[in-house]
Amino acid sequence: MNRRKALTLMAGATAGATLGSKTLGNQVADSEPAIEIDPKPLHELSPHLYMQFMEPLGATDGSVEASWDHQADCWRPDLIEVTRKLAPGMVRWGGIFCDFYRWREAVGPRNRRVPIVNLLWGGIESNQVGTAEFVDFCRQVEADPLICVNFESDGRERYMRYKDSLRTADAQEAAAWVAYCNQPDNAERIANGQASPLTVKHWQIGNETSYDRKGFDLETAGRKTTEFARAMRSADPQIKLIGWGDSGWAPRMAEMAGEHLDYLAFHHMFNPDNRQHPVLRDLEYRKDPDRTWHLLMEAYQIHERKIREIRDSAADSGIPLAMTECHFSIPGRDRCDLLSTWAAGVSYARMLNVHQRYGDVLKIATAADFCGTRWNVNAVMLPVPGKSGAYMMPVARVMSLYRRHTGQQRVDVTRSADGLDVVASRSGDRLFIHVVNTRRTESIATKIAVAGAQVAGGRVFQIAAEPEQEITQFNPDLLEPVEKKLSADAAWTFPAASVTAIEIETEGLGGKR
Repeated sequence: MNRRKALTLMAGATAGATLGSKTLGNQVADSEPAIEIDPKPLHELSPHLYMQFMEPLGATDGSVEASWDHQADCWRPDLIEVTRKLAPGMVRWGGIFCDFYRWREAVGPRNRRVPIVNLLWGGIESNQVGTAEFVDFCRQVEADPLICVNFESDGRERYMRYKDSLRTADAQEAAAWVAYCNQPDNAERIANGQASPLTVKHWQIGNETSYDRKGFDLETAGRKTTEFARAMRSADPQIKLIGWGDSGWAPRMAEMAGEHLDYLAFHHMFNPDNRQHPVLRDLEYRKDPDRTWHLLMEAYQIHERKIREIRDSAADSGIPLAMTECHFSIPGRDRCDLLSTWAAGVSYARMLNVHQRYGDVLKIATAADFCGTRWNVNAVMLPVPGKSGAYMMPVARVMSLYRRHTGQQRVDVTRSADGLDVVASRSGDRLFIHVVNTRRTESIATKIAVAGAQVAGGRVFQIAAEPEQEITQFNPDLLEPVEKKLSADAAWTFPAASVTAIEIETEGLGGKR
């Protein structure tokens, strides 16, 4: 058996498929590493795999209050501009904040809106940003809105009341919120100056419900999920509902409420550090770049295990999955300066590759919190207005690259060069490849081949930088993707520590679906 055949069989075993006797266009020599693609569609890829998560974070992080221009009563223009570049397919409103959020306090005339104490994150929320403003933001950036409702405070008594103010909300209040947004003749919305429906199709019931022993147990959550779902669908039968399914809850939640749910939700905030000998914490990562790089390149394995665990637990239900929060949670200043480095961006790219591989069941996903003034887990940072504009963190640069250059259907990568993490997709006759060079200091030269078709050229969009390079408001454009041309011979050298999206033009691909 020659080296080419051995490598092909090894790659096929890893990917779950082999090329068999299919003809490869752009054949490569046995001595050359190759990326080989089988263009047969495997499953649909959701446009919501690159969503963002907006939650008012009070005194901990400026978040929503810092996003709003209170003098002009509008969203900060720099935030709108950078979010259009980020291009999220969906933006979620909510989180634990919804455990004490009463939506009617943030609608209608501004001088009648009720400021509230942020019982989780501290500080005061002005409620100048409410339902209409959130939907307006989504429309401006062409993202679908997703709203998380107050699910009777997820059973957490500490959020149910603040002094004389009742903060918990029942199924009827959630249903009224759906009606306010979606019913064309809703009198309450019309009286508040919104004649047209706001049209919110995606709603989440329950947020991290299983994470708190002082909240609902599984049986209670399942019964109440059914109650909420029925009430909310009575206001609009066409909405898509997400129920909570993490911590082993998926099978029973599906059994109790599955007929009412379109997705099961879970979250994944994790620390990929070495627990016995921390390398990533605080500023320790600067002392050992090699060890830091190794830990970040292997972090995707932890993430994949989590997704596989949830997938397996929900498999019998047939209900798709929604990972509505996800990011690294590494101790350190502002959630660790490491997340400002390009090394973290490359690590996140490997996680996004995992999302595509599980795209048959994973239909909503993110890899960051959305925006704020200091947390490095945010996709977008908001410097003080007038100093500099909003800018994307490394994770956002990668998410934007994937969002703009991903096909509608996943296809198989049957072979790739050692050191490259590769996924592929297609829309019609156009192929899309995402390539992560996991080597910190070595470039990798290769050629691209497509089974049964000829590569005719294409466009390459690439981000490459020193892994230790940190992004701040003083160098916000450092990670701007560089566009280049892919020649017909399909040869390409991937720089060290790079993330690349390639749009491939082919001949002979038509009909191979």
